[in-house]
Amino acid sequence: MLSEVLLVSAPGKVILHGEHAVVHGKVALAVSLNLRTFLRLQPHSNGKVDLSLPNIGIKRAWDVARLQSLDASFLEQGDVTTPTSEQVEKLKEVAGLPDDCAVTERLAVLAFLYLYLSICRKQRWTKEDLELINKWAFQGERMIHGNPSGVDNAVSTWGGALRYHQGKISSLKRSPALQILLTNTKVPRNTRALVAGVRNRLLKFPEIVAPLLTSIDAISLECERVLGEMGEAPAPEQYVVLEELIDMNQHHLNALGVGHASLDQLCQVTRARGLHSKLTGAGGGGCGITLLKPGLEQPEVEATKQALTSCGFDCLETSIGAPGVSIHSATSLDSRVQQALDGL
Repeated sequence: MLSEVLLVSAPGKVILHGEHAVVHGKVALAVSLNLRTFLRLQPHSNGKVDLSLPNIGIKRAWDVARLQSLDASFLEQGDVTTPTSEQVEKLKEVAGLPDDCAVTERLAVLAFLYLYLSICRKQRWTKEDLELINKWAFQGERMIHGNPSGVDNAVSTWGGALRYHQGKISSLKRSPALQILLTNTKVPRNTRALVAGVRNRLLKFPEIVAPLLTSIDAISLECERVLGEMGEAPAPEQYVVLEELIDMNQHHLNALGVGHASLDQLCQVTRARGLHSKLTGAGGGGCGITLLKPGLEQPEVEATKQALTSCGFDCLETSIGAPGVSIHSATSLDSRVQQALDGL
């Protein structure tokens, strides 16, 4: 078992292009978001080991001796992509979770225990270890969403940018790190209803909606091409193309019926400052992203954030294309993250 503190983080995710069209067999581009979820595993001299997940307010402790004495051979049985009921029940027994434990807490703790017992004792993670993390994260997605695409867990594991098409996921090579604003309109939305609405519109107006979906697909492919060319030395004209693609996609999504007045307001506020925005995800409210070009002065960024905040939105400045699941040293952590970990 570990003798030192283990600090791990994983990035969030946004859809860059391809929302809704991906449901109809088109390409979607997903990128990691450098707003990270953290985990700390800390052994103590009293023989205990603590698990802290500050982003969801969870802290658990176990006896190291009990974990060491556990027969973990059952973890190697069967297909890891479909954990057996025996695996889950034994992990529950070790975790000591109450029956009324929230699903998110149960999932987080069980996944941690599996990874701790099987791979976290290693000093470095191999590609096979990361694939294992990805598979167990996918199981978490199944518990929450029922029939997920696998994009969310793949992006959080591997980081960078991913292409998703008809169930196949591949990494984009040399994708640049782009600065964005992530704005939460705080308008709740029903993803299932929005997806059904697009499907109904396609059935009602096939000759109108089908070309829209094909055009969104072309936007995703063009964005993929441009990102590949940008590499580590992007040119100003390439940012102009990205901005044009953002504008076109947002108009298409409005035509599909997944826009919202709050998202229109977001786009209007940023457009007035020469910036370009689109919804990300299901639409109907939710979140939007705004591309920040290089050379934009920080006072301009802050003024835009303030204007969006004045609309009642939450706005964060961050980057996309961040690293996937990562191990950190305690000294490398932001003071706010450290405070959150210590506050549990």
